[in-house]
Amino acid sequence: MSVTGTDFLAVNGVSVTLSTDAVPKLSVFLESTSGAYTTTRTHSNASILLFWDRHIRRLSQSVRILADRNPSSFSNKMTYDSIIPVVQRSLEVGLGLTVGKRKCEEEEVMVTTLIDCVGDAYVHMGLYVPIMFGDGARIAVSGKGRELAEAKYSEWTKIRKYMDKFRPPLATELLLSNDGDQILEGSVSNFFVVCRKPSGDPQRRNIFEVQTAPVSDGVLPGIVRQLVIEICSVKGIPLREVAPKWSENENWREAFITNSLRLVQHVEMIQVPRSFGELKKESWKNVSWVEKWFGVAGAITTEIQKAILVKASDNGYSTSGFI
Repeated sequence: MSVTGTDFLAVNGVSVTLSTDAVPKLSVFLESTSGAYTTTRTHSNASILLFWDRHIRRLSQSVRILADRNPSSFSNKMTYDSIIPVVQRSLEVGLGLTVGKRKCEEEEVMVTTLIDCVGDAYVHMGLYVPIMFGDGARIAVSGKGRELAEAKYSEWTKIRKYMDKFRPPLATELLLSNDGDQILEGSVSNFFVVCRKPSGDPQRRNIFEVQTAPVSDGVLPGIVRQLVIEICSVKGIPLREVAPKWSENENWREAFITNSLRLVQHVEMIQVPRSFGELKKESWKNVSWVEKWFGVAGAITTEIQKAILVKASDNGYSTSGFI
């Protein structure tokens, strides 16, 4: 994937500027603006906004959690019903302007909505080229889990920036673990493995199960993560909410990561420090890495990918009224 340009920022429904040069990149915006946020994108030639209602509901939940946790510094009490109208005004202006700057059908619009500590609502948009489903992720364990995983908040961007010094050159995403064995999630994604059960009939499908860490372990309750759980339930794919263990990686047959930008991306390769304590060193160069290769997407990952695309088309928020 790649971000091809950023050209819109609004606060409380009012455009800050229409000059691309004056709008900060998303990473800079999140580092400088503290609050609860959520990011999604358009799909299918910018015709729909992915899982919009789920994103706003999750955003309102994050606001409530942050306000309950630290009411002295986060006094905002915005709810789903109060967030919708102010954000809608930004969508009406921003989508039309940003979609108009697309140079090809592959470009989609990335939409980040942030609610700060006093209740100001920011909407940041830019053009974005999604990854192709054939492109695999290369991931590496590079840090510990979140302290407040149930809420998605911008302060995490600063922690991710620190973790980057332990990002090996080939890694496109970083994984979190508190002990070097149980894998919790990615820095901007949820993590799944398809593993072979220790026993069972090799002719039966249920010899494999999907594993992902439970929210109670301290992982972000990702929207696509929940959709994967729902899809597995409907399709009869065994799924267990348990943190995948690196010590059991010989049973891993497939792996994939999820978020609202990548949707479902298969993992091509994973790197883990030979000793978790090595992450206290100065950089990735001082760490001894162990690798596991998966190669192309497996059958179960592919089935889930296809089902997510159907969900995306069926549950998208039409942009036709804005462009």
